Amino acid sequence: MMNRGLLLVLSGPSGAGKGTVCEAYKCRHENIWTSVSMTTRAPRKGEVEGESYYFVTVEEFERKIANDEFLEYAQVYGNYYGTPRAQVEEKIAQGRDVILEIDIQGALNVQENTSEGIFIFILPPSMNELKKRIIGRGSETPESLLTRFQSAYNEINYVSKYNYAITNHTVEQAAHDLACIVRAEKCRVTRVSNEILSLKEEDLNELID
Repeated sequence: MMNRGLLLVLSGPSGAGKGTVCEAYKCRHENIWTSVSMTTRAPRKGEVEGESYYFVTVEEFERKIANDEFLEYAQVYGNYYGTPRAQVEEKIAQGRDVILEIDIQGALNVQENTSEGIFIFILPPSMNELKKRIIGRGSETPESLLTRFQSAYNEINYVSKYNYAITNHTVEQAAHDLACIVRAEKCRVTRVSNEILSLKEEDLNELID
């Protein structure tokens, strides 16, 4: 039997580089699928249905909430955003690993809705480095920079809710650390139970002969 895939849930403060780390990891590993979120907001220029998001009406989204079709969802600035449950569970059942790159609120909701998740927090090397990365984007005012810093300090307090923490000194190193976590998780006794059972069921007499 094929072992189930892993559900990898990545979070971290803005500027820590979780999106870049995810992309670097995916470039080196084929058996990975990134979950596509669903939203009720209108598509923006260049966004593609089924790749950027699944775009649905408020009525359809709320019907899916009532039917428990989301691993997690939230309402942000008047629009719903959520992670559809069915596709994630389908890919995992097929033996593919799934990455959810979501905020802390979403990750905590996933923890409540599934026992399978592996929760990984991406940390910046330091708050000074985080500041440099955010300023380097060139899109922050002094006020918004302060808001992001306050948010980052608050978010780091949630790291104890996660299974692993990766400090993103460099993207290459962080992606390698993520790969090591995945490899270790795939070697858990509970995940290789099929192979263990197969060994135990081999005919001892036949082996002796």
